[in-house]
Amino acid sequence: MDHTFLQSTLRELQVFWRSPRLWGTFLTVVLVFAITGPYGTFTRLMPGARFGYWLVLHAMAWSIAIVFSIVAEILLRKWMAGMFARMMTGSVISALPIGFGISLVDLAFFGTVPSVTNSLRQSLTSIPLCLLFCFLTYMTMHRQIAIAAEPPPDEKPAPPTASEIKAPSAQAPILSRLKPENRGPLVRLAVRDHYTEVVTSRGHELILLRFGDALMEIGDTEGMRLHRSHWIATGHVAGLKRDNGKLFVITRDGMEMPVSRPYADAVRRRFG
Repeated sequence: MDHTFLQSTLRELQVFWRSPRLWGTFLTVVLVFAITGPYGTFTRLMPGARFGYWLVLHAMAWSIAIVFSIVAEILLRKWMAGMFARMMTGSVISALPIGFGISLVDLAFFGTVPSVTNSLRQSLTSIPLCLLFCFLTYMTMHRQIAIAAEPPPDEKPAPPTASEIKAPSAQAPILSRLKPENRGPLVRLAVRDHYTEVVTSRGHELILLRFGDALMEIGDTEGMRLHRSHWIATGHVAGLKRDNGKLFVITRDGMEMPVSRPYADAVRRRFG
């Protein structure tokens, strides 16, 4: 369990550290703070020192907030359904160590001796900024985080096998997990955060089931896997589309579903 938790944490942290959007946003925020000089730093520090102050402070605060958000996102999956809520919870908790970190940065730049009372006050002040950071991060990176949360395959995906291309027959076992009013012929499956979205002819529903396990419960429904995060029933395919070198399946209700390279040849042979 600990090994899985560590792997999941490192995988999701890598999504942040390798994101150009994250670093671009970070540098923009640091420059805004350095130029405007809030909290009295405009008069107390020269431009170079002011930039250094806000660079160090934001590097500390963002690092702590990211780690706490990711840890909460992983640990709270059993108790909180939404990724956004889990990350927000971790972000709020991160305000406590961030407050003490700010006190240490103030000691280094201003010589202000930290105290518990002042550090706690800094923690309370940090909460709105932590929430704002978490909101912006979620809006720009939630898809990447969700993909990173999927356990990596032991090897590169192979072309669809017999378990992924089915012939029609009995009702799919996965339908028993749905509400009665949503049970109908399978249309498609997709990864949504750490859930699988099951779409049928009668509705759609999120179920707490790994995508790989969901594919094991499609029974004899005729369909094909298009991507590590998408599967579609054959009867719901309307055609194919190419856009900027990428292949998409067009569904009968007008959606465009991406096709990844390992599955592209089989999809073209089947539907092209």
